[in-house]
Amino acid sequence: MTKIELFEQTAADLEEYLTIPIVFEVRTIFDIQIIDQGLGGFRLQEREHESPYILNYDHLEKPEWDKKWDISNWLILSAFLDGVHVGGCVVAYDTPGIYMLAGRKDVVALWDIRIDPAYRRQGIGSKLFQASINWARKRNCRLFKAETQNINVPACRFYARQGCVLGRIDRHIYADYPDQVELVWCKELT
Repeated sequence: MTKIELFEQTAADLEEYLTIPIVFEVRTIFDIQIIDQGLGGFRLQEREHESPYILNYDHLEKPEWDKKWDISNWLILSAFLDGVHVGGCVVAYDTPGIYMLAGRKDVVALWDIRIDPAYRRQGIGSKLFQASINWARKRNCRLFKAETQNINVPACRFYARQGCVLGRIDRHIYADYPDQVELVWCKELT
C-alpha cells in the first residue's frame, strides 16, 4: 500500500520543489461563449484542439517568486509517495502586490500545484488541495482562489471536483497569449 505524506517546506526548499515538472498536454480547450453580450451569462464549451501540444509552464516563465515578493507568509507543501518526491503546491497569503489576494487578509490563492506526470490520478492533488484549504482555514481565510487557463481543461475539472466555482473570466489578461483565457476558480471557506 502506498502512502502519501505531505511536508511543509521553506523558501530554501524551492529549488527541490521546482524539480517536479508543471507540464500537461493540451488536447481540448474550453471556448468561452458569451450569451447576450454577457447579460445572459456565458458557457464553457469544450472542443478538441486542432493541434494538440505539450505545455510546460516553467519554460514560459521561470518561477522566481522569492525574488519578486516576500513569501514568508506562503505555504510551500511537498508530497512524497513512499519516500519519492512526487508533487507539491504553493499557496500565497497576505502578500502585497499579488492581485489575486486583492489586498485582503482573508483570501488565499493557490499559486502553484504540480504533480509528476507519472504519479497523477492517485489522489495526490486532492490531498494537497485539502491540506491547503485546512491551512487557509487556520488563518481565518474566507475565500480560496485558484487560477488557470481555458487551455488547461484537466485543471478546470480538478478545481470543480474540489468544490470550486468559476468566479472570474478574463479574456484579455494575457497580452502575449491572446488565445488563452484566465479562469479563476473560488471556494468559500465556512
